[in-house]
Formats: sequence, C-alpha cells, structure tokens
Amino acid sequence: MTSPIIEDAPGRDDSRERLARLESVAGQLLDRCRAAGASQAEVSCSEDRGLSVNVRMGEVESVESTRDRGIAVTVYFGGRKGSASTADLRPESLEATVEQACAIARHTGDDPAAGLAEAALMARAIREFDTWHPWDLDAQEAVSLALAAEQAGRDADARITNSDGASVATSASLSVYANSHGFVGAERGSHHSLSCALIAGRGEGMQRDGWYTYALAAGDLEPAAAVGRHAARRTLARLDPAPIATGRYPVLFSAETARSLVGHLLGAVSGGALYRGASFLVGAAGQRIFPDWFAIHERPFLMRGLRSAAFDAEGVATREAPLVEAGVLRRYVLGSYSARRLGLETTANAGGVHNLEVAANAGGLDDMLRGMGRGLLVTGLMGQGVNTVTGDYSRGASGFWVEDGQVVHPVDGITVAGNLRDVFAAVEAVGSDVDPRSHIRTGSILVGGMTVAGSR
Repeated sequence: MTSPIIEDAPGRDDSRERLARLESVAGQLLDRCRAAGASQAEVSCSEDRGLSVNVRMGEVESVESTRDRGIAVTVYFGGRKGSASTADLRPESLEATVEQACAIARHTGDDPAAGLAEAALMARAIREFDTWHPWDLDAQEAVSLALAAEQAGRDADARITNSDGASVATSASLSVYANSHGFVGAERGSHHSLSCALIAGRGEGMQRDGWYTYALAAGDLEPAAAVGRHAARRTLARLDPAPIATGRYPVLFSAETARSLVGHLLGAVSGGALYRGASFLVGAAGQRIFPDWFAIHERPFLMRGLRSAAFDAEGVATREAPLVEAGVLRRYVLGSYSARRLGLETTANAGGVHNLEVAANAGGLDDMLRGMGRGLLVTGLMGQGVNTVTGDYSRGASGFWVEDGQVVHPVDGITVAGNLRDVFAAVEAVGSDVDPRSHIRTGSILVGGMTVAGSR
C-alpha cells in the first residue's frame, strides 16, 4: 500500500484528495480490526499543516513550519477497550498499531459503559459549514505582518517603552473519523491568528497588555496595524493603577473574560465531572441556576462558526439545543461513555460543545457600565482558583474602577471571589458586545455582587 498522504500541488487545493486517502486508510484499518476479532472499532485520521512566526523589537525570534499526521485506533472486545496510535503510515506500522490496540484490550477489565455510540445516532447528512479557508502565506509575508503589528503599536505613543512581541499563525487541518457501524465522516478546517503584546511605562510602573485577532478565514482578521494600535491602547489604559478598598461590589466581566464563566459552567456539567461526583452541579439538570431570563443555546450549524460540525467525535449527529433556558439547566454535556455511566443518553458532545450563544438582554459595554453605576470592570483574569467540586471561585484580576457609569482609573493586583452557584444566580445582564474570537459567544456579563479583595 502506498502512503495515503500526497503533497500539495502548487496553486491547487488537493484537500479532498487527501481526505479520500485518509478515508481509505481508515477503512483498511477497520477491516484489520474486524479480522482481529474486535466486536467494535473506531479510527481517527488527521493531517495538520501550519506556519507560525514570532518577532520582538523588530527582530525575528522564530519561524516554525509544522506538518503532522496521526492515526488512532480503538478496538472493543465486548466491554474491554484498547487504543493505540501511530504517525507512521507504512502497512507494517498500521498492522502493528491494530495488534497493539487488540493486545491492550485483551488485558483490560470489562467496562459495561465502553463501546461506540449507538448506531441509530450516527449522522446521516455530512455537510460543511464554510470552515475551510487555507491561507497561502509564506514565512516572509508572515514576518512582515507581525512586524507591522508590533511597529504600529510601538509607534502609537511614546509611553510604549518595550514589546513582548507579535506573532502570526496559520494552520489547516484535515480529519476523518470512521467506525464499525459504517459511519465515515470527514472534516476540513483552517485557523489563523495575529497578536501583539506591548509594555508601557518604566520601572515598577510598567504595565503589559495586548490584543489578538482570530478567524477561520484570513480575510476576517483585523488588519495588522489595527491589532498593534489596539494593543497599545489597552496597555496605556493600564498605566497608573490606583488601589480600591476590599468589599462587595457589582462586577462586570468584559466579553473576553465573561466567556470563562461559561467555561466554568461547562466544566461542572460535563459528563466526566458528573459521573465522578466531582461537580457542584451533580443532579442540577432541571433546576434554575440562573435568573429566569438567562439562556444559552448550542448552535452547531453556524456557517463559518468556530466549532460548527455535523457530527461529534463519536459520529453522533449534532443538533441545536438549549443548554440553559429560562434560567434552568436543561441538560448536561455528554458523550456516550459518560451518558451510560449516568444512565442517560449522549447529547452529541463527545469532544466538546459546538458554538454556544449566550442570549443578550442589554446593550454594549458603555450601556453596561452605565447600568452598573459603581463597581469593578474586569478585563483580565489570572490563576486557576476554581473548585469544580464545591463551586468556590477566587481568581486574580485586573481592570478598571467605575463610578457613575464611567471608568475612573485602572486597578490590578486584586482578587474576585464567590461561589459559582451564587455568581450564576446573581447575573443581572448580558451585553450585546459579543467577542467573536471564541466558540463561546457572549457579551459582557454583569454580576450583581462579588467579594473583591483590593489593595487597601
């Protein structure tokens, strides 16, 4: 058998040919698994290509071109499971990979929850969502973009005294998932980013901040100079922070930090945490945990969505569905294994969620600030002080103190704390200022009260 990977032809998109060859390899591996006596089997094949460059102070620091490929084989002998992987596509290596997976399965314990997702749940209509936009970018062009971003930021103001660098990255990924139910699904995706981080001030008064743009299509990226200037504005705004007193205040999480609150919710309602009993939301499905106007919906079919997909990591057909509706947690986030452990059905979330949208009930950030009146605007979070078992939340933060709906001065070195059950229940507003750089699409989130440990 010849190698299933063929090289790019100049000026031609040969991704479909390469996907077809990956599908062929997957089919041959499934045949080998059946011949070895496996009752069920699944195969994942992937190919990734990318370029990344980093510059600092007008000099190139690194240029990295990547080309990765991999094959993962999982076999089931009843409830016994074995997995093995390889990046070597020679026939003898593929054969050895199947043999290794089978050997592992024969030495593992029987797990009644193990196995493929049910055949009836497999996706029948495989379609694309405009996620394939490879960027024909060479290293010199990438370096030029990174340098332009950094220079624009450094030129923006004399108080920008140093740079933490700028970077450009692009990648294109092909993947095939197939299993012994007869399901075969192929996906193509591209990802591009440009970022810049700057330093303002001198000595102990130095502050660092930055900005980045991220998209599936290069044409959707912000211009390099705009990224640099935005990084400069954010960095300059942090200069001369003033202390605030410790107390309980309203806290407005900016859009880029607000999505972390949704991320903590996802961690608590994911199947692995639930069946291990390691979540403060065990048994919470059907309970109101947010105000009655609050809603989060999963939208897997958005065109050019960052996590759009017709099927999940097990081939199960994805579907639009509420996660939270009228403040009530409608379901958990499950793959087939965790669903069986919990006595439930998969929610087509093996591998994660697909484009969550948090419904807004307020205007943009300025409107949110006026609505808050007095309190803390959080624009940066640090640390991992979140206990998923208890819901206790305590993270380092930076941002701005707000009086009469207006930013008064920057603050840093503070901590915001509470319990996530209380935080979720105290959400007062969600803004329309959605940050498009994440598959968790949310605007700013205003929490009515949290403990803020200030510096005085």
